[in-house]
Amino acid sequence: MCRIKILHILVAANMDLKILLLCKKFPYPLRDGESIAIHNLTKALAKHGCEISLLCLNTSKHKFDVDTLPSHVDQYTAIHAIDVQTEVDAKGAFKNLFSKDSYHISRFVSQDFRQKLIVLLESENYDIVQLETLTMAIYLPEIKTYSEASIVMRSHNVEHQIWERLAENITSPFRKLYINYLTRKLKRFEIAQLEKYDLLLTVSQNDLDYFKNAGYTGISQVVPIGIDLSRYKLKTPTESKDLFFIGSMDWMPNSYGLNWFIDNVWPEVLVKFPEISLHVAGRNAQALGPKQGIINHGEVESALDFMHSYGIMIVPLFSGSGTRVKIIEGLAMGKVIVSTAIGAEGIDLTHGKQLFLANTKEEFITAIAQSLNNPEALERMSEEARTFIELHYDGDLIAEKLIPQYHNLITAKKHIS
Repeated sequence: MCRIKILHILVAANMDLKILLLCKKFPYPLRDGESIAIHNLTKALAKHGCEISLLCLNTSKHKFDVDTLPSHVDQYTAIHAIDVQTEVDAKGAFKNLFSKDSYHISRFVSQDFRQKLIVLLESENYDIVQLETLTMAIYLPEIKTYSEASIVMRSHNVEHQIWERLAENITSPFRKLYINYLTRKLKRFEIAQLEKYDLLLTVSQNDLDYFKNAGYTGISQVVPIGIDLSRYKLKTPTESKDLFFIGSMDWMPNSYGLNWFIDNVWPEVLVKFPEISLHVAGRNAQALGPKQGIINHGEVESALDFMHSYGIMIVPLFSGSGTRVKIIEGLAMGKVIVSTAIGAEGIDLTHGKQLFLANTKEEFITAIAQSLNNPEALERMSEEARTFIELHYDGDLIAEKLIPQYHNLITAKKHIS
């Protein structure tokens, strides 16, 4: 592992830090919000002088050959990827019914990962071990046993809140009962870990307020999901006015929300505007099957190219937590966005100014009609959206605000010891 040198004008002297970043999957390619969030923060920190080492699970679901990593992913000074199987299986799910452990978490327990973590902790005196998402908290015992490092949790959302909201929309009594059972165990685990962090980072103020109300009293900071603005070109006047949705269909909130939109909203939109299409992209999108006016692109090579090709982004989410990275990216491109309140949660947006909020079938239809019938107003909205992202989600500015918190944490730790 290499030393991490974090330089900032607010720091009186150079502090030589060692940081280990733990992730539940390899954070590349950039096809989901979690990977984008990890990539963007680490790139920005590296740009400001940080050297970051990565230890991650390399799951079969998100399998990636590290040797094929493109040259622009150069922010890590060392990468350790541990192969592991994490798929949900009937036998494991059944056994978990008789366990107090959360099945959402226990699936990511790996002895190989644990042993590699111990080796790294024993061989280096880390200052910080940063956990990306709640799943990595399962390895807190090893970190505390084999290291005196400060523990930073970067929470991408309130995990159990996603499943609580999902259960509210499930009509099957048995399935609702099962999801609620799993959610209670996940919530118990998530709340129990709060007292074990030295620093809690959340992507939104909403999430931080939730954790504080749940009992967290330690050091905390809101660290929004920043982006590299140079990667996001604004829309062009001649671009397609078609609708689009992008998201993995093996994530239940996505599949539920999109199917709701297709069943309830899309038929009436198609009657009013028969000339437009709905373009869908994402992992397992083929599960939708053929539908009138819907073009299924499957898992696309470049999410940004796909998003740039169409005009109106729909985000029909009725469960979830944290911040939707795709909305941030869409705003950076100046896209017209029609989202539920939950979909846009965590981003301080104003209906009719940077996007349209819609929570019912009628509201979605009205917003889409406004989008297609009023191009002048949409140009103003596009400009507002881009300006908003430049002010609040510039990755470089976000990293600059986070770096002093790392310094403060390490300084306080050394004073205590």
